[in-house]
Amino acid sequence: MSDRTSARTRRTVRTRRTAGERRTAPGVPTAEEPPAAVPGAGPRRFLRAALARIPLPLRGLRPRLLTSFVLVAMASSLGTGALAFREARTGVLQQSQDSVINQFRKSVDAVAPSIPIAPNQADLQSAVDQVLYANRSSGWRIMATYGGHRAYAPSAGFVELSPEMLRSVRDRRVAVFQRMNVDGRPRLVVGMPVTYTWGEGLETRLSGLVMYLEVPQTTEEGYVEAMVHGIERATLMALCLAVVLALLAASGVLRPVRALRRATRRMAAGHLDVRLNVTGSDELADLSQSFNETAAELERTVRELRRLEAQGRRFVADVSHELRTPLAAMSAVTDVLDLEGEGETGEALRLISEGTNRLSGLVNDLMEISRFDAGAAELNRDEIDLAESVRRSVASRWRQEQVETRLPGPGELRARVDPRRLDVVTANLIGNALRHGEPPVRLTMGVRVDGAGTAWAVIEVTDNGPGIAEEAMPHIFERFYKASTSRARSESSGLGLAITAENVRLHGGRIRAANLPRGGAVFTVELPLHRDDTDTEADTGAGGGGSTR
Repeated sequence: MSDRTSARTRRTVRTRRTAGERRTAPGVPTAEEPPAAVPGAGPRRFLRAALARIPLPLRGLRPRLLTSFVLVAMASSLGTGALAFREARTGVLQQSQDSVINQFRKSVDAVAPSIPIAPNQADLQSAVDQVLYANRSSGWRIMATYGGHRAYAPSAGFVELSPEMLRSVRDRRVAVFQRMNVDGRPRLVVGMPVTYTWGEGLETRLSGLVMYLEVPQTTEEGYVEAMVHGIERATLMALCLAVVLALLAASGVLRPVRALRRATRRMAAGHLDVRLNVTGSDELADLSQSFNETAAELERTVRELRRLEAQGRRFVADVSHELRTPLAAMSAVTDVLDLEGEGETGEALRLISEGTNRLSGLVNDLMEISRFDAGAAELNRDEIDLAESVRRSVASRWRQEQVETRLPGPGELRARVDPRRLDVVTANLIGNALRHGEPPVRLTMGVRVDGAGTAWAVIEVTDNGPGIAEEAMPHIFERFYKASTSRARSESSGLGLAITAENVRLHGGRIRAANLPRGGAVFTVELPLHRDDTDTEADTGAGGGGSTR
């Protein structure tokens, strides 16, 4: 065959290789069209629903950074690996097939001059044997066809040829190839028509003789698999590196965030002097600087408020103390004048006496509140009969038809309490119920044991009034709070329930207010029973509340 034919053969081989590989070669990565985007809010709703199902710990900054780094590394490594795989695979297969086709062409060119123009079966068999002998270590299988004759080497049998290949070698003067899978193994099949020259112009014509080559590509497949394994290892290393980088980045980002979280918790616990170390000039450093400025301003403001509060408390205590002596003298004088005054003069003296008594009571309440604020309130405990003490407190102030009592029998309920403070608690609760509720007022006492096994003495005071307004319920124990602004000049000072709550807390007890379903309000006091004399007294610095309804 001529060099011109060989050149055309090589050009045809490259062209047919591309077409054949795309049609039959398995495992070649192909680009897929991305799915069309769905317009509207559907994807956004789906994304929000998917994020809502993620557990809360996985929504933190560290998991998100880790996921982002891993996804970027995976996409980069897989994309780079796919491109490298495609180029390397193409190069390996191209080199392999070019080498096989060139070797096959040389072998056929060497045998073609000895083949007759019209070969018989023996001629074909001799030709394939010679080609196979020249390449006996390559694992080739050769087949020659001419008309109805077939010759095989080294043994009968050949891969089934596709119609496209048969048509190409019948009509064209160039070698063609095709990759096939036979029993899961890759094979390269080459078809090469034998031509001859005719006449003075050396016209090239097809002789009708076609030589076919079937060669396994196990070695090339091994190279491809080695490349796949190498890409997998590189991807794994890239992912590991991405995880390490993500952890380092998350650590660098989360370190100041954790410090800020600890600082805010300490500030919430009352440590207003907490500050952050500011390093760098990035956004987190600006955030730390802003936190320090906020904390400093908050500390200054709270310090000023505490100073003003302490100054106000000292003022109230000093004024109350200074007013106590003259008010005591005025009360003594008005008591004497009440006995002697008659007519209009007597009425005026009685008004002065009532105002003096109210002012004296307010001063006494302010002195008591000042002692609570200063932490100077003390308990003088004594083991008493609670029911008997409450019974005496009620009998000394109100008539029997005003207050209904339901108390345990004598000696059934004893506890170590401060009798004076228990008397104040009882008097304030019943007095508040009579002023702002409707008689009869009911007082009950009993014992309750909680789940921890602690026994509590329970005192309940109920009335038949309209109850407590819902908006007033959170403020009922605040100082100087009155549920109705229309009673701003009532006989109550607004400190009774505040003092009651402080006395209950001083005993380590609890107090609460509620409305009854049938109407009326109920105040419940719980005092612990069987407490040791050495028990630490309750903190009196917590600001109690007080109100009248």
